[in-house]
This record gives sequence, C-alpha cells and structure tokens, in this order.
Amino acid sequence: MKAARMHEYGKPAVLEDIPIPDIKPDEILVNVKACGMCRSDVQLIDGYFRKYADIPTPITLGHEITGVIDKIGSLVPKTVGLEEGDHVVVAPGWGDGICRHCQVGNTHICPNVRWPGFGPVGGFAEFIPVPARYLIKVDKRLPFETLAPLTDAGLTPYRGIKKLRDAGALDPDRIVGVFGVGGLGAYAVQYARLLGSGARVVAFARNPDKLAIAKEYGADFTINIKGKSVDEIGKELSALTGQNTVDAMIDCAGAVEMVQLATSLLSISGHYVDVGLVGDRIDIPLFPRVSREQTLHGSFWGNNLDLMEVMALAAQDKVRHTIETFSFDQINDYLNRLRVGEIVGRAVMKF
Repeated sequence: MKAARMHEYGKPAVLEDIPIPDIKPDEILVNVKACGMCRSDVQLIDGYFRKYADIPTPITLGHEITGVIDKIGSLVPKTVGLEEGDHVVVAPGWGDGICRHCQVGNTHICPNVRWPGFGPVGGFAEFIPVPARYLIKVDKRLPFETLAPLTDAGLTPYRGIKKLRDAGALDPDRIVGVFGVGGLGAYAVQYARLLGSGARVVAFARNPDKLAIAKEYGADFTINIKGKSVDEIGKELSALTGQNTVDAMIDCAGAVEMVQLATSLLSISGHYVDVGLVGDRIDIPLFPRVSREQTLHGSFWGNNLDLMEVMALAAQDKVRHTIETFSFDQINDYLNRLRVGEIVGRAVMKF
C-alpha cells in the first residue's frame, strides 16, 4: 500500500510502498478514503513535540481519518453494529482502557494513550488497523473529504465550546470571542452559534478572507486585529457590542501574542479556553487572572462521545466546511503550504 512516512525529523515525508498491516483479533482494517492535514503534522515533522514525546521513526503521518471497513477481526462482536463496507471515522486517542480517564470515557487524555498519525500507523496510508471501539459509523451520503477534518479540526473546538457552555460562560447577554479563524476557528464560530445559548459571537483574526468565512458561518461581528493595539481592539469591540471585553473566548491559535491579546480582553469572571498550539509558552500577567477571578481551561482534542455528537450535527447538515482537496503525491507540497500559512480552511488528502 501507499504510505507517507517520516523517517527523520526535519525532513520531508517519504512517499513509499509498504505492506498492508495485519490486524489483531479485536481490530478492524479500514481502507482510508480521506485524511485531513493538520498543523500538528507539520509540528511533528519540525520537532515541536519531541520535548514531550520523542516518537521513534518511521512515523506514518495523518490523524484526521475516514474510510470504509475492509476487514473485521475475529473477536469483534456483532453487537458493535459494524460490517464490511460501512463508512466510518476514526476516533483519536486510543487509551489503555483501565486508567481513571478511560473509565469515564476520556481515552484521549489517558497517560498511556496511542495516537494514529503519531506512530507506526496513520491516515496518510491506504489502510490502517483500528481497535474496534475507536470506529464510529457514519452516514454514507456524507462526503469523505468533509468527514475527515471533523475528527480533529471539527472535534477539538467542539469540546472547547462545550467546556465554556458547561462552565456557565454562555448566555444570551454574553459575548463569546473566537480567536484565530483557521482550520479550527471556522468550526469554532459555528459551534459558538449552535451551543452558545444566544451569546453574540465575535471573530478575531488577521486575514480578511478568514474573517469573511467567519461572518458567513455565523459570527455576529468580526474584528481584524492586524497591526492594532489592545486598546484599539477594545474600542472597536465596544463600538460593535457595547462592551470592551469578552465574557468567554476560545483561542484556536495558541500563539504567544494571541494568548496575550485574548486574556487582555477577558472580562471579570470570564472564561478562556485554549485549543491552539501555534506557540509553546504562556506569558501573561498573573494578578488580573486572580483579582478578576478568571478561569483558564485547557482542552485537548475530544473523546468518542464528542465525536459522535459532531457526527450527528454533520448528518443533520448543521456543519459547514471550507475544504481544499489534494492527492497523495502532493502531501509534501501541502505540508509546505501549511507551514507558511497558505491554507484557508482545511486541506484534505483523498486517495
């Protein structure tokens, strides 16, 4: 089968032919039809994660995976409701099944977690073996290129918005800000509208094309932050909404400057959730966080339940996409385009 594998950090992916993997009795072999490309694919190659987990090479890249069931292991029970030919998405975060996080369903934060695309198996390959419990059956009418990004770009902000909702940060008299309107932010705007309990949605970004997408996808207001100070942005926010702070915010960039801007605009008792990983440090004043009783949430990817809820929204045609597709042999070209910020929305590889 074809596979795109990283053999050395800092070097392009190698597009090669490798054997189709065997499956264990409790696994299912998925014929990959589409796989989204994520900034973390570039960060993996560039060594961003090495200080946290120095993953042995070769690594088969790609973690936003959808496809068709090709073969089912002998120990997979019929009661799971999966059959050969079913269309499925691959849930991320394969846990050990025994830790306290797995026991409550949060397998994605298991201390012994395995990630497709961050080890021997990944979605930039024609076949991938998946433990049966991490496959979710999907509506066959949904295009593969729209399903793939929902397993990360469309899943990660969904969990983040749920955290804001469950913390009581979203009400009709509140302002929710979406910072960064890239692959994740375009979905975050939609979820802020769907789950926001009537809160007004403001999108903040530097790219006018991305802000136009945010407006199309339901943002009440957009603010171009390029070249503007916190005071200037606050005044513009006040002119639009009547207040110069944001009650709840989701940061889909995570760059140092964006974190500083977002927290500077956070209201008293406001809630900030970060899902972006462009940067690797948080450098913000402590006193305002304490004296204004603000809450900062970390939110990482999502669990099976989150992904099932996202798939239900997709099946009801409630999620819109900005997708650019490419072929297997263009993987390195698109990794470079993503590295320099040329992609608007999500790039998806289709076999």
